[in-house]
Formats: sequence, C-alpha cells, structure tokens
Amino acid sequence: MMARVRTTVAAVLVCVLFAQSVAFAVDSKGATYFGGTAGFKDAKDPVEGALNTSDETSLIFTASDKPFQGQKLAIPYASVLDLEYGQKAGRRVGAAVATTVLLGPIGLLTLFSKKRKHFLTVGFKDGDGKDQVAVFELGKDIVRTTLPIMETRSGKKIEYQDDEARKSAK
Repeated sequence: MMARVRTTVAAVLVCVLFAQSVAFAVDSKGATYFGGTAGFKDAKDPVEGALNTSDETSLIFTASDKPFQGQKLAIPYASVLDLEYGQKAGRRVGAAVATTVLLGPIGLLTLFSKKRKHFLTVGFKDGDGKDQVAVFELGKDIVRTTLPIMETRSGKKIEYQDDEARKSAK
C-alpha cells in the first residue's frame, strides 16, 4: 500500500515538473516576446509566437498565445538603433528532482546538463520618434539565422553580452 502511494506521488511530481518546464520553454524554432516598451503592454507573462525575418523592411513578431493571438509587432529595420544578444544558462533542477525520484541517485546526473536561453534585445524608434525596446527569447534553432539577418537588414552590429554568447551565435 505504501509503495503504491509513493509511486503515485512520484508520478504526479514528474508530471507537474515536466508541465512547468514545457510551459515556460520557447519552441526551438519559435520566439517569445519577453518584454519591453513596445507591443503587448497588458501581458503579465512572456508572449509566445513566431519571428518573421523574411520581410525585407521589418522584423515581424506574431503572437500565438491567447489573448494576443494573431497580434503583430512590426519593427522596421530602418528604425533599429541597437541590437544586443545574450544567453542565460541554468541547471535543469526540476528534471533532476524528477529523475532522482524515479531512478534514485543516478537521476542527479541530470544536474550536469544545462539549458540555455537566447535573448535578442532590439532598440528602435517608433512611428512617433520615441525610443522603444523589445526583448525576444529566441528558440535555439533560429539564433544562427536571425542574428546575421538582423545585422544585415538593420545595418547595426550586434553587441554580445559576453564571449560565450559570441561563440554560440557563430
């Protein structure tokens, strides 16, 4: 009886931790509007969506999260003032706890893996001439294509937060 309860609790814990990590993870080919002074001002959480760099005049973010679904934030490349790229690395603590519950001490090996979040900050002037900023979290599969497109179309060089960010962008 006690073993059954322990198994049930472990299964529920794994589901909760997995659901949390999936809920806050950006799709590898997607993007998330993480914050800023432009667009989605009523958002309390980051807004998931897609970043379109194929338009020759503007970077376009289209939201897929409700209640913003379908709304767009367009940033003309000509109005870009500066670009910054950086990473945030974190340990997979939730996954380590879950695998430790299921697999015992071997699950602690998960702590040695890191997940990286990729952030692009775009400073620009809006249609009224006011300075604005938008911070996007980029999926890992679009970083290497998005950054050179942004540099080329805006004519601005990307400032890298550190050498690790510079290496991952190449």
